[in-house]
Amino acid sequence: MSFLAAAASDGLVPQMVQVMGALCVLAGFTAAQVGMLSTESWSYLLLNLAGSAILTVLAGLDRQYGFLLLEAVWALVSAWGLLRLARSQATATAAE
Repeated sequence: MSFLAAAASDGLVPQMVQVMGALCVLAGFTAAQVGMLSTESWSYLLLNLAGSAILTVLAGLDRQYGFLLLEAVWALVSAWGLLRLARSQATATAAE
């Protein structure tokens, strides 16, 4: 059964995907707050990107424009952070 077919039939699959996206974002946030992850670490940024990308797609499918804006910007900022981290590590490696 396709994602959209499941959404039309009972809504359980989209809800599970939405919860998984939210859990990614919340896991990163919680780990950063308790000192387990740096907000500039690969793990934190990847959790944020994955979760916010999932939620962006779902918000777009549901035409929830405020949520779409929030999550799309969250995904873009996370992606930008990952690119910045990759560049800084590439620069450090090149300098060695």
